[in-house]
Amino acid sequence: MPATVTLKPGKDQSLRRLHPWVFSGAIARMQGEPQEGEVVAVQAANGEPLGVGHYAPGSIAVRMLRFGADAAEPGAAFWEERLRNAYQLRQNLGLTGSNDQTNVYRLVHAEGDGLPGLIIDVYDNVAVLQAHSAGMYHARPQIAAALQQVLGENLKAIYDKSAETVPAKAAPDAKNGYLFGQSSGAEHIVHENGQPFAVDWETGQKTGFFIDQRDNRQLLARYAPGRRVLNTFCYTGGFSSYALQAGAELVHSVDSSKRAIELTDRNAELTGLASKHEAYAQDVFSFMKASQEQYDLIVLDPPAFAKHLSARHNALMGYKRLNIEGLKRIAPGGLLFTFSCSQVVSAELFEGAVLAAAIEAGRPARILHRLTQPADHPVSLFHPEGEYLKGLVLAVG
Repeated sequence: MPATVTLKPGKDQSLRRLHPWVFSGAIARMQGEPQEGEVVAVQAANGEPLGVGHYAPGSIAVRMLRFGADAAEPGAAFWEERLRNAYQLRQNLGLTGSNDQTNVYRLVHAEGDGLPGLIIDVYDNVAVLQAHSAGMYHARPQIAAALQQVLGENLKAIYDKSAETVPAKAAPDAKNGYLFGQSSGAEHIVHENGQPFAVDWETGQKTGFFIDQRDNRQLLARYAPGRRVLNTFCYTGGFSSYALQAGAELVHSVDSSKRAIELTDRNAELTGLASKHEAYAQDVFSFMKASQEQYDLIVLDPPAFAKHLSARHNALMGYKRLNIEGLKRIAPGGLLFTFSCSQVVSAELFEGAVLAAAIEAGRPARILHRLTQPADHPVSLFHPEGEYLKGLVLAVG
């Protein structure tokens, strides 16, 4: 029998609304001594069973996997059911199967797919898994077996890239590697909206590619023809490749990572239009402050400036400074694509930081689009925290 977590009176309401997190402050007592990552039963103060989830010491003490009085400890059928539901959604989105336009997508988006702490991205016939909790890390064998059942012949390999994301104390010896199959050793080329990209899931950031900007990259392509484009924090040059293919006059890409710039250059080559592209392995703030160029379209897509509430104020100041520099570099009539992927920074706060930047820069600006993550990064109605990506497209006077 799993250990049991009993909540304080009144602290069961969020679970009754199907929010998947139990905070440590809501716990009255525990029966048993669960280790990090173990499945625990959760009950109300009156002893009513509420469900089961993965335990972890810390602010979020339990991540719920199943709700209800009859919720059993997850077995093979649970993992296959959840993964099959996730896969069917992506099928309905037209992202799976013999899709020659797009063969890279997110299969599991943590709480959005009822699997808190788990990310799975698919690159053609390879699934890349990242466990962000000890519970999901320990469940990797069951997850890998279920993936093989659900994807069948469409799956050639499963790469585990959890070493960077699993809590270090829970898995001090964690190493990345293949759980099933192996790499062909050749360059990995995938397609997104018909665009070819070289992806390095073994040593690249995250799972190898920022899939969450797919729809926003396609939007940028509508505006890029004939424009001078600056793509900052470019990583592997997703926005840059779209701009080149769409007919941009020139594209400059900037990222502090030399490896990212190498991949950006490679992806520019894949467009056949590399002569219009220049990449710079530099700090973005330093580049923009030193640059005398005026651009018609600028992308500001930084990494998360805040991962915890305690850093939110400094993050907002960072977004303000970054957008001031971006607005200084935009020619009159230009466009600014500006983003935040900090989950603790709401869309309203982010828009306020951009507003403050426009006021300080003295540039009139109109909002053309409010942007978010694509449909394969779904947000549970019961867990609004899953909506982390927010963006604005501004027409700058």
